[in-house]
Amino acid sequence: MSTSSGNLLGVVLLIRHGDRQGFYQDPKTYTPSATVITPLGNKEEFLLGQKLHSLYFNASSPSQIQGVSDTLVDPTQLRVRADAGGEGGVIVNSATSLLQGLFPANTGYNTTLANGTVVTGPLGGYQYIPIESVEPDEDISLEGWTSCNTFNDATNAFYASPLFQEKKTETASFLQSLPQYLDGRPVTLENMWNIFDFMNVQSIHNATFFQILPKSLLAMARDLAGFHEYGVFSSPQLDGIGNIAGRTIMPSLLDGFSDIVNSSSPVKFVYHAIAYKPFLSIFNMTGVAEMNPQLAGIVNYAAAVALEVRDSPNGPMLRFNFKNGTTDEDFTTYNFLGGNGDVPLSTFVNKLAPTAVNTTATWCSVCQNTQDRGCAALALAQAQGKSSAHDRISPVGAGFLGAGLTAFVALAMLAVLFFLGMVRVGRRHSRSSQSSQSDSGSDAGMVERKA
Repeated sequence: MSTSSGNLLGVVLLIRHGDRQGFYQDPKTYTPSATVITPLGNKEEFLLGQKLHSLYFNASSPSQIQGVSDTLVDPTQLRVRADAGGEGGVIVNSATSLLQGLFPANTGYNTTLANGTVVTGPLGGYQYIPIESVEPDEDISLEGWTSCNTFNDATNAFYASPLFQEKKTETASFLQSLPQYLDGRPVTLENMWNIFDFMNVQSIHNATFFQILPKSLLAMARDLAGFHEYGVFSSPQLDGIGNIAGRTIMPSLLDGFSDIVNSSSPVKFVYHAIAYKPFLSIFNMTGVAEMNPQLAGIVNYAAAVALEVRDSPNGPMLRFNFKNGTTDEDFTTYNFLGGNGDVPLSTFVNKLAPTAVNTTATWCSVCQNTQDRGCAALALAQAQGKSSAHDRISPVGAGFLGAGLTAFVALAMLAVLFFLGMVRVGRRHSRSSQSSQSDSGSDAGMVERKA
């Protein structure tokens, strides 16, 4: 089907964080280290926010979403979810910067008091847009791979595969040329993501390193890291464990589509601020990487997928647009799901909804985990024969703990219920227009999980 669908009803976005300092993750488990965003990263996200506003909110844009507010934000029309896990505050702060560009300060954000005084919001009318900070210990949706035992097993199996071993042989001489640039880091194909990330960060922020590193080595390191990460975060089967990053974020994507096509819902712009991993799984699951092999690799900082929902006489249609960070000036439309241009939204739903990991209970089963991320409480509840945690949860709570434990239980079970209540996450916002904000500084409104 050609890209000839009608008016834009709304958009669901996947956006990688901006530039950050060095970041290490275990090659076998992807256990992360802490890092922080840079001013460059904030600027990248801010500029992307401006681009998105010009596309989707500007009244003169041919791609303006029907019925959206242009200059003053209507918070009910936006849903913003940001991964507050592996990379610390980097992703949440990236979302803050993007929203600053999406809806900049406006003196129209004001109120007139009873005595006639007009009060404009701080910082020239800064618009505070709520962000849902998604904590991995409370919600599996944006980091489905963390503490997932079957994912770890699959990663090790990939490292032992003939494909990986063949690539190791092919690249041995290249890897042997790298130690002089890596400051003692292990030089193995298994560690390739960390090798590339170190080289990339140093090339951006270390002038001496930038001068001595041959540009061809960085390009080769990126290609190898792309091979490495796509092999880890994809599976031939749609419901394969390598696709876990896509399978856990899938319910949130489906919820966004559902709200956009629901005329009684105000939601029109759904933004997921994430790491690079879900991109790989989604590119694989939708067939985008198969139809466009250049996308089977690591996306750049501030890369963005825009899944546009458009109307048509035959029902809602979906368009797959992608912009690979600052490398691309504009979004490009890609074929996906075996189609040519736009495909029916129903095709996306019918093909990918069955792969979704909708609850923590399902995640615990898929990942064979009985200890972490709420699994211990679920295992205990199920052992007592009192759990109904397998019930399908609401769209907003995709990936959260199932509700409805039996009311009359022993005191031990009451303790479990209390624990489950603590880990359930609603659509809570770490940032709102009413509170928890600083009123000074250019980065006012930043939220971080920890200092």
